[in-house]
Amino acid sequence: MTQVAEMLRSYPADLGRVDREALTRCIEECYSCAQTCTACADACMSEADEMLPMLRKCIRSCEDCADVCDTTGRILSRHTGYDANITRAVLAACATVCRSCGDECERHADRHSHCRVCAQACRRCEQACRELVTSLG
Repeated sequence: MTQVAEMLRSYPADLGRVDREALTRCIEECYSCAQTCTACADACMSEADEMLPMLRKCIRSCEDCADVCDTTGRILSRHTGYDANITRAVLAACATVCRSCGDECERHADRHSHCRVCAQACRRCEQACRELVTSLG
């Protein structure tokens, strides 16, 4: 059992009808994507100087995605005073940012393996966010 799953299981109040597996997966994917995007942005900045202008948008996309994913993971980890409308909006924003970042990283994936890894993490997070939104009804 992951720490995320264990924390959800130990929550003292009723979580309602939320799909705990989907919630767990989404939180884990958000944090994984945030870390991967942070590392990818850093790796892009370590590429040869002549590559930096081509990677500028990728770096920005990765940094934005990391921030949104981290914030989404934190919001999904809080349950007291839950507001489904806020959760849906945050999940939709996270999925959108992940899609955009994944698209940008895919443009560089053939040259930079860190961009390939990042694009994959973005796709998994996007999918987890969309699945959780669907499960919320």
